[in-house]
Amino acid sequence: MSNLAIVMWPDPRLREVCTPVALVDAELEQLIGDMFETMYAAPGRGLAAPQIGVMQRLFVMDATWKEGEMSPLVCINPVTKPVGVATSTNEEACLSIVGVAADVTRPNAIELSYTDMTGAQVTTHLEGFAAICAQHEMDHLEGRVIFDHLDTDARAALETEYESLKI
Repeated sequence: MSNLAIVMWPDPRLREVCTPVALVDAELEQLIGDMFETMYAAPGRGLAAPQIGVMQRLFVMDATWKEGEMSPLVCINPVTKPVGVATSTNEEACLSIVGVAADVTRPNAIELSYTDMTGAQVTTHLEGFAAICAQHEMDHLEGRVIFDHLDTDARAALETEYESLKI
């Protein structure tokens, strides 16, 4: 396995809508292993394929590993649907936008449907941080980043802060 380079904002690939994964094969399995290695080393809780320059609908996440229990999840061609109307606003950071965080409002609970590594279709209910993490990674597959959740003034301020951190 390899620790891959993470694509950093404002790389234009982070604005692209990704294409579906066509085939679950050994090459995809290797990519997924590399994505997990990269995510854990970063250290993050989620990593979408465009964040490593692969423009396919795929993300990996592990919402619990920083608390000690690992729960790795591979989502191929995922789809999310809000469950209920409750939302919450939480601070989110991003491995592709290091050094800043944004307050993002999202549904508290979602239904996540995806293809797993065996090619099986899976649907699961997520809430709390796991729901936030999955929605954040889904944003990457749609060409959205945390800046896109902010009003004009807040976005400008956060982008200016981010630019000032670059060396």
